Amino acid sequence: MKFILLIALVGAVLWWAFGRQRPAAASKAGRQSAPRIESMVRCAHCGVHLPRGEAVGEGAALFCSESHRALGSRS
Repeated sequence: MKFILLIALVGAVLWWAFGRQRPAAASKAGRQSAPRIESMVRCAHCGVHLPRGEAVGEGAALFCSESHRALGSRS
């Protein structure tokens, strides 16, 4: 019986000691900047959607790659 009580006491102390560190780690994660949200655009040639920052533009038309830009817009 003493052995079980000792194990329970050690477990409670460890749980308390390591449980106090988790909120500090969670608060650091909360301080990180939020992911940047970018608008999506559609390739004028194939229709695939991609982030505006990755699009290749020619005039008002946006394309997913240089090869599609070279092929031009589909009618």
